[in-house]
Amino acid sequence: MRASWYEKTGPAIDVLQIGKMETPEACDNEVRIKIFASGVNPADVKLRSGQSSYGYNFDRVIPNSDGAGIIDQVGPGVSKNRIGQRVWLFNGQRLGRAFGTAAEYICINVNYVTELPDHVSFDEGATLGIPGLTAYHSVFADGSVNGKTILITGGAGAVGFYATSLASWGGASVLCTVSGDQKAKRALLAGAENVINYKTEDVAERVDAYTKGKGVDRLITVDFGGDLPWMTSIMRQNSCISAYASDSDKMPRLDFFSFMRRNIQIRPFILNSLPQQELSSACSGINRWLVEKPNSLRPIAKKFSLEDIIEAHELVESTAKFGTVIVNP
Repeated sequence: MRASWYEKTGPAIDVLQIGKMETPEACDNEVRIKIFASGVNPADVKLRSGQSSYGYNFDRVIPNSDGAGIIDQVGPGVSKNRIGQRVWLFNGQRLGRAFGTAAEYICINVNYVTELPDHVSFDEGATLGIPGLTAYHSVFADGSVNGKTILITGGAGAVGFYATSLASWGGASVLCTVSGDQKAKRALLAGAENVINYKTEDVAERVDAYTKGKGVDRLITVDFGGDLPWMTSIMRQNSCISAYASDSDKMPRLDFFSFMRRNIQIRPFILNSLPQQELSSACSGINRWLVEKPNSLRPIAKKFSLEDIIEAHELVESTAKFGTVIVNP
């Protein structure tokens, strides 16, 4: 099969290679998928660059966790009825796995594979893994959001956009922070009722005005440490904070008692450490959203051939994009 791989970490142009590898065979509880679209996420480029390792130390790595395609082989323990099924997948190059979706085929545990609704393209399906599941868990891990007020920081990012759309679908009133007018338009497109430019406006003051002093029920933050200075001032009593990143301050210090007195729950998480039951619930929830809201946007920043995977990784690193970068093997 044709694939892209790296044998050491570093800049994409220096380490990514393209060539032929042996086509894998499905083992116990695995399916083999013919990949039509591979999603490139920030986590993938961090692994390839060496910024993040999660303990991975392999002689050869095929990058990218997310993808979509068609099951063409099943291993022992998997029904043969799944052969020919259109699917989306995640955790390709995660959890001790070296070989991701930047290849013509992947073999992966069936738990990480979900049927793709007919109206969703393979390219769109490859956007659902890390961004979609992170967004779903952020929104619904603490229960229904119907009638709740939610603030989502980074509402125009890949996770933030999906979180906004999912929260709106779930019946919440959604506010988003963004860094400019173009990103504000994207957040509104996803379903935000109001947006706050955190570079030019005071977030706490705007939230206070919008909620008439009541604060928000949920906060979904892309930068826990960066948002910490105004965090407790916007949260209602018995509210919840879901945090999936904290890049600006990886070791933030917080005032414990300010959170305790108002019973504010903090839920930091990373997708690939969630229990299988929660992952399965999120996959089912994503598919319900796709079916019940078939016209929801699933943004694709740009598509590349496998031969242009270096450019794809560089675009993700540049952050000058809207949506998920796709590689078509």
